[in-house]
Amino acid sequence: MHIQTTGRGPDLVLIHGWAMHSGIFAPLVAALAARYTLHLVDLPGHGASRDYAPGALDPAACAHAIAAATPPAAWLGWSLGGLVALRGALDRPGHVRALVAIAASPRFVVGADWPHGVGAETFRAFADGLGTSYHATIERFLVLETLGSPEAQSELRALRQQVFARGEPDAAVLCDGLAILDTTDLRAELATLTVPSLWIAGRRDRLIPAGAMRWAAEHAPGGHYLELAAGHAPFLSHAEAVADAVDAFLGTEAAA
Repeated sequence: MHIQTTGRGPDLVLIHGWAMHSGIFAPLVAALAARYTLHLVDLPGHGASRDYAPGALDPAACAHAIAAATPPAAWLGWSLGGLVALRGALDRPGHVRALVAIAASPRFVVGADWPHGVGAETFRAFADGLGTSYHATIERFLVLETLGSPEAQSELRALRQQVFARGEPDAAVLCDGLAILDTTDLRAELATLTVPSLWIAGRRDRLIPAGAMRWAAEHAPGGHYLELAAGHAPFLSHAEAVADAVDAFLGTEAAA
């Protein structure tokens, strides 16, 4: 697994979302590198982590591999990366010292007892589309990620620039990622979380409703919640606000 390290200060691991790579965090890295030593992860099959074996994207497997390659640190995960970070915090609280989840929740799809997500058919339609129209399917997902954002056009440009900047993710890993988003449900485990957590939501996010993040913060012991007037990628449109919130949260927890 490719992990780039930059910056100085306390350690902070950054984990990207589906179809992306760590380069998407560039605005956040610029805001945080003077304050933290950043470990920028490219998940299996994404970015510079070109080798991919079936099952390697499983959140528990990813969390294990990241923990083995990084020092004890706070973990920040966006979207799919948030599931990996949450899994790491649940499984390795001695190594993952705090959790920051950006536009990520314990469950991504709606259900009879869970209104805070997207329909399962959305992810399945994307999976079907990867086999017939790869680039068009990626484009539809990028558009969905930016819908509702006040900076939708600039965010879409940034996502388009980054998605293939380190090569095309293999269709197999993208299908596996969609299946993880479709089936993962960590709500029952949230009450066992023993590290402090910050849940940063985009008020206009069309993938992960703010209500999902608010629910997670309320049900995670030591949970904190922040809502920004953003879409699914608040670190693109509100990089400084996200960086300041992360810094305040981690500084408060370090002093506790």
